[in-house]
Amino acid sequence: MSLKSIAAKVFATIIDRKTKKWVTDPVGSQDRVFKYLLKTAGGTAFAKAHSFSSIKTHKDFIKNVPVRDYEQLRPFVDRVVAGEQDILWPGKPLYFAKTSGTTSGAKYIPLTTESMQEHIKAARNAILSYIHETGNSQFVDGKMIFLQGSPEMETKNGIQLGRLSGIVAHYVPNYLQKNRLPSMKTNCIEDWEAKVEAVIDETLPEKMSVISGIPSWVQMYFERIAQRTGKRVGEVFPDFNLFIYGGVNFEPYRAKFHQLIGRKVDSIELFPASEGFFAYQDKQKEKGMLLLLDAGIFYEFIPANQFQEENAPRFTIGEVEIGINYVMIISTSAGLWAYNIGDTIAFTNTSPYRVTVTGRIKHYISASGEHVIGKEVEEAIKAASNELDIIINEFTVAPQLNPADSALPYHEWFVEFGHHPDLDLQQLSQVLDLQMRKQNAYYDDLITGKILQPLKITPVPTNGFKEYMKTIGKLGGQNKLPRLSNDRKMADIMEKIILES
Repeated sequence: MSLKSIAAKVFATIIDRKTKKWVTDPVGSQDRVFKYLLKTAGGTAFAKAHSFSSIKTHKDFIKNVPVRDYEQLRPFVDRVVAGEQDILWPGKPLYFAKTSGTTSGAKYIPLTTESMQEHIKAARNAILSYIHETGNSQFVDGKMIFLQGSPEMETKNGIQLGRLSGIVAHYVPNYLQKNRLPSMKTNCIEDWEAKVEAVIDETLPEKMSVISGIPSWVQMYFERIAQRTGKRVGEVFPDFNLFIYGGVNFEPYRAKFHQLIGRKVDSIELFPASEGFFAYQDKQKEKGMLLLLDAGIFYEFIPANQFQEENAPRFTIGEVEIGINYVMIISTSAGLWAYNIGDTIAFTNTSPYRVTVTGRIKHYISASGEHVIGKEVEEAIKAASNELDIIINEFTVAPQLNPADSALPYHEWFVEFGHHPDLDLQQLSQVLDLQMRKQNAYYDDLITGKILQPLKITPVPTNGFKEYMKTIGKLGGQNKLPRLSNDRKMADIMEKIILES
């Protein structure tokens, strides 16, 4: 065992002790964060506009600070982007994380000195937590790859901006720099397909021990390795024993990854976003990720089924229940206040508080009142894959409200399969439909009442979803394929891709 490996174990023990302090006092930890945020930001334009000086309790905060998404907070953000100081948080941000996706163009999410420190600390502690639990620290001596966006930065009014993953690349600690791949030159390649090939060129000769990235893009990397070498990834990289991922639910990818790797490897799930690093997997055999309650983020939770109601309840950490689908609202040391990040979560445990990401509040199907969410379709795919022993590479679901021949509406599942010599689409449709009816009572009622007909599957050719992401300019990096749409915009593009294949 190397000196670095031994030191990692010692450091992991120290961090575990520190973590236990706030884990055992969740409500107190959140109260301290709440008071710190209000006090620190007290002189900002936002604080003055919302009478922070009169806020003593969470009830006061609810009264003074409404829930907002990016577009609603934008008037304040635009002032920060324009170079004004003391708007949302004291001074100016350290960076802007630039993301796409809103109706009015790019989003500029501020990253401050304080919030950036929490991002780095959380990523570090996730790995140390794994080391402390498993005793496995030898991977720190091997090569590590982080599939991420370009670290190249622009400057806007004196503030650097770039993709979050690219910004974080500049903060990799010195003791990991020698082990880290890909090179800066390769990381700066913008074209994702060219970048993957360059990454493979760099990694094939190396003793890779850790591979990290969004599952869909790591899958692409693994598939290309298999094509080049004719071997499984676990054979190509015999020292590979830890996969770190975040951004999406891994379950729909698990079977495909096992096939590509050829053996089991440990994994660590993360829950990072440009707006904050919220949680990480702290136990290998426990469901859910540890919600970080002392990381400069104050959390509120609104039941998803009440989110659109006027005066919907805003619960704090001590008021939540296991199994309920919540919209997660955050106030942060980057100056986001009662901010709706768009993610929905559910608690799997309250001692300590662990969460799973259930989907996006904007990604659902409720064209007929069924309100199907991401977690439900992902669970259905997982169950069907296990029952029928099939591998599904990717999928998405959209409503079909105007079928031919005046037939009943239905949910159309676009599915890209792995190897499936004996696939029975009708059987798969039946299994998926049964799983959906078990999970979603509204969907079951609509099927029973003959408002909807059972779902239908449209097979997608190999790399069809990759073509879709390329078509919309979101191939690679931090971009994720939406599992659900409440309209046919994505479905129409997929139909065109299928016809042209």
